[in-house]
Amino acid sequence: MHVSLRRLALGAVLALGFLGAAQAQQAAPAKDDAPAQAQPPANFVAPAEPKSNDSNADRAKSQPGNNAPFWRAVRKSGEQQGITTLPGAEEGTLIQRFTRYPGSRYTTAGEAWREVRNRWLIPYGGSLIIITLGGLVLLYWRKGAIGHEHETGRKVERFTPFERSAHWTNAIAFVILAISGLVMAFGKFILLPILGLSLFGWLTYALKTLHNVVGPLFVVSLVIVIITFVRDEIPRKGDWAWLRNAGGVFGGVEVPSHRFNAGEKVIYWAAVVVLGLIAVGSGLVLDRVLPGLDYLRGDMQLANMVHATATMLMMAMLIVHIYLGTIGMKGAYRVMRTGYADEGWAHEHHDLWLQDIKAGKIPAQRSATRAPPEPAVAQPRAQT
Repeated sequence: MHVSLRRLALGAVLALGFLGAAQAQQAAPAKDDAPAQAQPPANFVAPAEPKSNDSNADRAKSQPGNNAPFWRAVRKSGEQQGITTLPGAEEGTLIQRFTRYPGSRYTTAGEAWREVRNRWLIPYGGSLIIITLGGLVLLYWRKGAIGHEHETGRKVERFTPFERSAHWTNAIAFVILAISGLVMAFGKFILLPILGLSLFGWLTYALKTLHNVVGPLFVVSLVIVIITFVRDEIPRKGDWAWLRNAGGVFGGVEVPSHRFNAGEKVIYWAAVVVLGLIAVGSGLVLDRVLPGLDYLRGDMQLANMVHATATMLMMAMLIVHIYLGTIGMKGAYRVMRTGYADEGWAHEHHDLWLQDIKAGKIPAQRSATRAPPEPAVAQPRAQT
């Protein structure tokens, strides 16, 4: 009985083993059939190797997204023609030609311009503005406003209504251009994280439009200001002594000067005439309003760098001028607002000009406008 059971169990194990081996042999592919099973499906098309004369459209079909050979050729030639929306003489030119100098890491002119703008003009220009403002804050904290209050009651006309109108028009236009230009240059670093992309985009678009609209007003008013004041801005004897003394800031006593002191003449010739005209010329190129120019990319990039450099320097100098004309010098803002200066103020800051008026060389009243009346001074009540 036990022997029969053992034989039956052994036979069952052998039968199951033969059956499993047969199924494994049937499922395993034959060696000759393996390559046939590894072939791709019948509808599969292998990507074609790009040829040297393949067009961008053909390569886009055979290798979607692979435009590396095309851009490699563009960088190599620098004049590879394509289709762009750029109008004018450079229509179809995708990348500017750029001669790579030994040791230079720039491969295109656009890349070089961007690096100069972002690594030189923006950081150093911003630092210049901050240093200027910081220096004026420190000066006001240590020295306060320059000069004294004067109310002698005797007035001399310092600026005619026409001169004040030209000055204020140019000054307001400059402030608008300066603020809009600073936002466009530094806004993405300061305002963008605060305002967000959408609001900052609308703000910069509005300021850019305002910049372009106010620009012509600044050009006209700048020319008028230059012509109006040029006669009194000619350097004269004694200007160097005024500069050495820094107008009394360090010496305590201001050196006598004519109608405009040496500091105002430096502002006039350096900031208004030289830098102002450079900023105007480069700005007109950027606005594409000058006739006879092709306005190539290289021209626009050069104009952008010149414009940024001139305006940063101009802003730094005129910030000092604005400071002295407002809170930095007592009575200066009132003089520009009304056009009249008290004789005591003129004696302190422009004594040589006052002496010429008293000698009859310069009229004390050059326009039909009368001096504004002095504010009434409250008299103390009599004790009863």
